[in-house]
Amino acid sequence: MIKSMTGYGGAKGEVNAIAVTAELKSVNNRYLDVSVRLPKSCLFAEEAVRAAVAEKISRGKVDVFINVDTTGAEEAVIKVNGDLAAAYLKAVKDTAECFGLEGDVNALTLLRFPEVLSADKTDTDRDAVAQAIGAVLAEALTEFDAMRAREGQRLAEDIEGKLKNLEAMVAAVEARSPQTVAEYREKLLSRMKEVLADASVDEGRILQEAAIYADKVAVDEEMVRLKSHIAQFRLLLAQGSPAGRKLDFLTQEMNREANTTGSKCADSAIAKTVIDMKAELEKIREQIQNIE
Repeated sequence: MIKSMTGYGGAKGEVNAIAVTAELKSVNNRYLDVSVRLPKSCLFAEEAVRAAVAEKISRGKVDVFINVDTTGAEEAVIKVNGDLAAAYLKAVKDTAECFGLEGDVNALTLLRFPEVLSADKTDTDRDAVAQAIGAVLAEALTEFDAMRAREGQRLAEDIEGKLKNLEAMVAAVEARSPQTVAEYREKLLSRMKEVLADASVDEGRILQEAAIYADKVAVDEEMVRLKSHIAQFRLLLAQGSPAGRKLDFLTQEMNREANTTGSKCADSAIAKTVIDMKAELEKIREQIQNIE
């Protein structure tokens, strides 16, 4: 299936209490150019993200945006600063003895003193984060690829219509080409009779000149190659992406055959058809710039 180089895909999900949002968008580019934006704490996953994208995409400028929230996966660890608590307790007792006060201190009162308690969060496991990113990214890539396939189908249908137009133009040139030789022979005969007046015209010489002209303006080979290129074009479209570079090359070859045909033929009808051919080929070239 032919795929477009332009597309968008996104997905959200939560894996092992790690929330991930992934988005991809792409535009045309000669080669694959992947830009990945990750939170600083997740930069270790960048190469894995690039590899996942490269498995699905061969051409295009792709921007990948990933946001990761590990709050739900982090566990709070409560620590007691024993040395500080002991110092606070000694200070309380010393003060009580010094001033003749009661020195009873319960645990809750002691824990309320500044910095006796501290809450730290454990670092989320990198493998778990990488797994979560990979799972959500796979969903985003699936949506992204489906959009590119839909766009590619529309491109293929449009190009097929233009290929049919080209085939009709080739048929018109093939039908007109023999007539140009016959018309040239009649014009040549008429002119020679006009110049020679009553003198007899050498029919053999007329035939020889017509044959030379026919060989000069013959476009049979160009039309055969054009039809072959059109068939190859259809085959590549049927085989699917990546085919953009090959299709671009074939379009150049078809344009070359059209130019050669135009340079050979002085006939106005064929010249007009060649101009129409080149216009249609330009439209095809513009379309395949979007194909992966």
